Amino acid sequence: MGSIDTPKNPENGSRTLPPATDAYATYDGDKNGIDGMPTRATEMTLPVESEAIKKRRASMLPLEVGTRVLCRWRDCKYHPVKVIERRKVQFGGSNEYEYYVHYTEFNRRLDEWVKLEQLDLDSVETVVDEKVEDKVTSLKMTRHQKRKIDETHVEGHEELDAASLREHEEFTKVKNIATIELGRYEIETWYFSPFPPEYNDCLRLYFCEFCLNFMKRKEQLQRHMKKCDLKHPPGDEIYRSGTLSMFEVDGKKNKVYGQNLCYLAKLFLDHKTLYYDVDLFLFYILCECDDRGCHMVGYFSKEKHSEESYNLACILTLPPYQRKGYGKFLIAFSYELSKKESKVGTPERPLSDLGLLSYRGYWTRVLLDILKRHKGNISIKELSDMTAIKAEDILTTLQTLELIQYRKGQHVICADPKVLDRHLKAAGRGGLEVDVSKLIWTPYKEQGTRKRLVEKK
Repeated sequence: MGSIDTPKNPENGSRTLPPATDAYATYDGDKNGIDGMPTRATEMTLPVESEAIKKRRASMLPLEVGTRVLCRWRDCKYHPVKVIERRKVQFGGSNEYEYYVHYTEFNRRLDEWVKLEQLDLDSVETVVDEKVEDKVTSLKMTRHQKRKIDETHVEGHEELDAASLREHEEFTKVKNIATIELGRYEIETWYFSPFPPEYNDCLRLYFCEFCLNFMKRKEQLQRHMKKCDLKHPPGDEIYRSGTLSMFEVDGKKNKVYGQNLCYLAKLFLDHKTLYYDVDLFLFYILCECDDRGCHMVGYFSKEKHSEESYNLACILTLPPYQRKGYGKFLIAFSYELSKKESKVGTPERPLSDLGLLSYRGYWTRVLLDILKRHKGNISIKELSDMTAIKAEDILTTLQTLELIQYRKGQHVICADPKVLDRHLKAAGRGGLEVDVSKLIWTPYKEQGTRKRLVEKK
């Protein structure tokens, strides 16, 4: 939740393959020549020009980290990139390198290793010392602008200052795992994940889709599957409706599973998360069930005890299951748990731009549906009690929709039916509905917790 979707139409900023600059590549005969052969003057100048171009290109190689150049992408068009890292090609010459590039128009999830032939060397820009560039840029930016540095990189990092952000990007700049195999899916990863050092040489990992143990080789996974007796996530099944099932996994009771889940999730989430301190969290794993078992679709996590009333810490729908309404289902499910706890809830801050968009859509649909059906006056407090949405989230949502006014010292909701319909249409469909009658769950309570908290105070 919080990262930009893979662009469906990467036309902006792209260009077709530039015409060849080598004179031989475009020569189709000289009309002034004899029998279609070029004249003597042409014969002499063309090789000289070609040789000069070759020398100029050779002098650029290998490209330095930080170089900006155009690169041929999977749409067969050229897009601007920045070289993030480079590595020597195995068994190649002294100047034969592969380059890890960031497409400056797109999200970091599309960063990848490319070969030299994919780069248009005629478009190479002068490398600027990044420290000098940052210093100059910082002098020109206001404090507000600094918080908005390159939104494709800042997403999910709004709590970091510029120095911390650079440190994070330096550590996570190159994807270490290119693809994973999970169940019947082979999935391209999006981001770096800090797997143990022994997996540094792996480009592909094989996950058991039930216990989430991961291996280097397919043969290891096949042997493991013969011994693994799990057919669903460890923990308690708290919801079953049709083929959908939800399991609650205690991070303290299932520490290895919780850690493996975080390793897996980090491949698709560009923000810091917990890899080892999973004891304090509950994980809610959404599955599609069939005769082979319960297959993970996505999950969300929440703290067992949150002083800030957070009802969701991290959320992910795995790529093969995206755009099917599961993300909206997970958000709705987190609020149904809050209702069972008789508490109001809110997602952990900060929210990324798209994270806020997802939640704003959920809040809009829930609140406006109530306002459409309700007759008479209704307060924000009453809306909060009915929905388990925090009052501050209700207020900001209605203000964004311009449905609330401040009169005589209090907020007044203005709910014109036509305006409500227009906003509901803009908010889109709500996705899969949570059938509350199928939810069998009691709020988490840990023995001795209250006593320890009192002693600390």
